[in-house]
Amino acid sequence: MEADWKRELIDLIESSHSKGEMNELLTALLTPSEYKELAKRWQIVKKLIEGATQREIRNELKVSIATVTRGSREIQYGNGVFKKFYKRLCDRKSHQHKST
Repeated sequence: MEADWKRELIDLIESSHSKGEMNELLTALLTPSEYKELAKRWQIVKKLIEGATQREIRNELKVSIATVTRGSREIQYGNGVFKKFYKRLCDRKSHQHKST
């Protein structure tokens, strides 16, 4: 049953027609604190991929080393999903800059 819930959540998020709708949905689903923490988790991952040290990230984002280490472990030993999405985001930003 939990797997069904996760699939339905993915379908729900995927149904957003714009970034505005996506923000509206996430704002409705998550508390402000949860939304902030989710965004912060991505910043941790991004900074790790870009070469920042764990201490630099801890100090800049005001998070625990354990939180940073979790992201670091996922990058090192995970299935590569963070790097895949980081590259995709960079490619999209690069394409947008070339279009303007």
